[in-house]
Amino acid sequence: MKYLEYTPLDRINDFLSHVNLGERTIKGCLEAYSCKHTGTDKKLSLSLENEIFDYLGKSSDADSSSPVEYLMCRSRCRKTLIYLLLSLYHMYPDYDFSAVNAHQFFTEESWDSFKQIFDVYMFEASKEWLDANEGSALLETLYKALDEVRYFFINIKRRQRGNMVKLLNLLAVQVVKVAECELYTYNPEADADPFLEKGAIWSYHFFFYNRRLKRVVSFRFSCVSNLVSEGHLLDDSSFDEDGEIFDGMDM
Repeated sequence: MKYLEYTPLDRINDFLSHVNLGERTIKGCLEAYSCKHTGTDKKLSLSLENEIFDYLGKSSDADSSSPVEYLMCRSRCRKTLIYLLLSLYHMYPDYDFSAVNAHQFFTEESWDSFKQIFDVYMFEASKEWLDANEGSALLETLYKALDEVRYFFINIKRRQRGNMVKLLNLLAVQVVKVAECELYTYNPEADADPFLEKGAIWSYHFFFYNRRLKRVVSFRFSCVSNLVSEGHLLDDSSFDEDGEIFDGMDM
């Protein structure tokens, strides 16, 4: 998986890096990846696939109608799972993700459910965005950024009659093209979530996967309590001590 740099995503990332709402902060990040194997990806991909096969061989009595079995048994779906896992490995290189626990983190979602979650949980952040960017909604900007066609020139040198001739090729690159994407959520248990921060109130992690372009965009966003992160809240022992003070009093 190769990390892809796109200026339109940087603008949104700069805004979502720290949206302070007083007692809480909204944070978010967009990352784009090409599904082309780089470095140790091929070895890791084979290891994950072997893990899936071993799991299937040991669980012949498992419910074949479950989403996990469906995702693992079909070659096309299995490749999707591995691409999503490889993306996570690149985002969290120190964390060990297990393919057989995929049911903990990947669920296919509809665009309606994504929009509903975004509208509810990112409502205040979207208001802040509108104040800073008149007439441009945050979700609309996100869609446009993912679809944006970016042009750039690449110098190609070709040997012709003994001379080096530079040719400029104009190339169009799309991030993922939203209309063609499959949408997945990453939703693990709290102790298996490397994205979860201290004081987190809620968090969501979505993946936009374009099978044709072989690209993945990760979009994670969360809300963190500023009171907890700054150490302003008392721990449980403090509350126990307070309870002793009021013992014997008529309350």
